Amino acid sequence: MASGPLSLSARIEHWPLGQAFTISRGSKTEAIVVVAEVSDGVHTGRGECVPYPRYGETPEATLAAIATMSDPLRRGMDRAALQAAMPAGAARNAVDCALWDLAAKATGRRVWELIGLPEPRPLKTAYTISLGAPEVMAIDAAKAAHRPLLKVKLGGDGDEARIAAVRRAAPNSELVVDANESWSAPNLERNLAACAASGVTLIEQPLPAGKDDLLATIKRPLVVCADESVHDRASLDALRDKYDAVNIKLDKTGGLTEALAMSETARALGLRTMVGCMVSTSLSMAPALMVAQHADVIDLDGPLLLARDRDDGLRYDGSIVHPPSKELWG
Repeated sequence: MASGPLSLSARIEHWPLGQAFTISRGSKTEAIVVVAEVSDGVHTGRGECVPYPRYGETPEATLAAIATMSDPLRRGMDRAALQAAMPAGAARNAVDCALWDLAAKATGRRVWELIGLPEPRPLKTAYTISLGAPEVMAIDAAKAAHRPLLKVKLGGDGDEARIAAVRRAAPNSELVVDANESWSAPNLERNLAACAASGVTLIEQPLPAGKDDLLATIKRPLVVCADESVHDRASLDALRDKYDAVNIKLDKTGGLTEALAMSETARALGLRTMVGCMVSTSLSMAPALMVAQHADVIDLDGPLLLARDRDDGLRYDGSIVHPPSKELWG
């Protein structure tokens, strides 16, 4: 059956969380995602994104930005042209991943075959411990202590007690930490030392983006990973001497296309890579798993934090996440 010009639609969806999720910037009880669908009249590809207020994104504005691509797609815009037509960010991520999914469905081949990658393997993902009082975080960590890798959200003052409490509650888990820009010059080295003392192997974004030059002047006792300070390949040069690793998120890169290129460039620059996510469904995780195949740290636990996931969602065996079925994506 012949296919026709591409049509584009998008919608906002709300997915309740299993419990409140808290970081240094606030709490939420639901994941608000935007889903884009691109159809050739026969097959339909889907992509999901999470607009992030930290970057000035809202679901409504993201929906509007996606809608502006309807005419270009109808006129034949491809994935390469999309990179120039939209800035990096959530909206482009949804459209880019929908185009990858459509290409897989239209050709009858899996996305990794189209990319030229080996068949993806199951991977170990981190599981997130939400920010809270030390005793609350210890309870949550104890419940997750069977997991091999925990990601601990910290928030500034009191973090020494928080990380110590989590370590006592989960003595055998590897710990990585995410401060979400909440540390400052006065507490940076003290908090880094506390994390090192608790055996933390990596910390994400301790200082605010744009105010992180101090990282280049101190001895870093563990791997420091850029998150809010890095978005796509264009932002890698500014990390020189300050960071040891980068967190690649498709909502920041603007899709799988740029994320794959960014991963390759970062590794060529000697940076370790982490592949992360926003709190979202398996439809967001599936394309990220393609990039995660070469990552040093994988943090794709978003669906585990939901009250329920999509039908045909990713399979999680404990902390092992399996590649997507063709029914889900790609």
